[in-house]
Amino acid sequence: MQIERVQAIAGTANFKQLPEKFIRPAHERPENTKPLEGVSVPVISLSESHDILVKEIYNACSEWGFFLLKDHGISPGLIEKLWKVGIEFFNQPQEEKEKYANDPSTGKFEGYGTKMTKNLDEKVEWVDYFFHLMSPPTRVNHQIWPQNPSSYREVTEEYNKELLKVTETVLELLSEGLGLEGKVLKSWVGGDEIELEMKINMYPPCPQPELALGVEAHTDMSALTLLVPNDVPGLQVWKDDYWIPVDYLPNALFVHIGDQIEVLSNGKYKSVLHRSLVNKERTRMSWAVFCAPPHDAMIGPLSELLDEKNPAKYSTKTFAEFRHRKFNKLPQ
Repeated sequence: MQIERVQAIAGTANFKQLPEKFIRPAHERPENTKPLEGVSVPVISLSESHDILVKEIYNACSEWGFFLLKDHGISPGLIEKLWKVGIEFFNQPQEEKEKYANDPSTGKFEGYGTKMTKNLDEKVEWVDYFFHLMSPPTRVNHQIWPQNPSSYREVTEEYNKELLKVTETVLELLSEGLGLEGKVLKSWVGGDEIELEMKINMYPPCPQPELALGVEAHTDMSALTLLVPNDVPGLQVWKDDYWIPVDYLPNALFVHIGDQIEVLSNGKYKSVLHRSLVNKERTRMSWAVFCAPPHDAMIGPLSELLDEKNPAKYSTKTFAEFRHRKFNKLPQ
């Protein structure tokens, strides 16, 4: 079955009216859910002293579940290369991209995709994507990575190497914020077997952005998500019953707390509810890396954080079981 790609729909001549399947229910539409202006998300610099970093990250992740990280050591030049190879992939002829088509219905999640609905009532998101594992090496299938542009693998492997360092640092700071040894959270989310999953999101110009969503409101099932966007804003995070727009900050990493860190911390850190809007004139893109445990990892509230006054708020289960329940909208 040929899947209709959003980029192809957007490129149709004289395309001015959004197809019905992309029009969100009234309570989800951006035109009816205006963001709160004048509030800024936390911005944290890794150049701060260690003690200040522990405190700032604890505050950001317990209050917001989200922060922008700057001075993280990943060079602007590498981020620019990452952008370039991602854009080049999506600028290829459609038939070239279709060679990498995934099929989530058969469990083939890696590759080029467009999110399809599970039932007729659900609406479709205004996004195409490319998804693949970057780490650990034993889980990587380079056959599914784009062969064009030819520099895709080299750039992505370099980015993976740098991002692993940042992930380790952030997990250490999060552990210490909970009063634990620095290595604790990393060991629970897989240690050196932690999985880094790259998802390049491509949101083409949309003729009626006030009616559509690039990605609907959700929390990430990962432990952490580390994302770099292009300079077209669109991300919004939910706080205190309002959507808060996230402004573009050059070369910053957007750090999301995911569901697994919320569970491990017994709710001290919160998995951030967020959504993505689209733009009428410009293409928005983001490079999201989900840092997730291996499927057989057992994830539950850490015993060091529990006592009579602080009982477990979440059940313990494998990450595979958590994924199954989340994908199928079953209670956890």
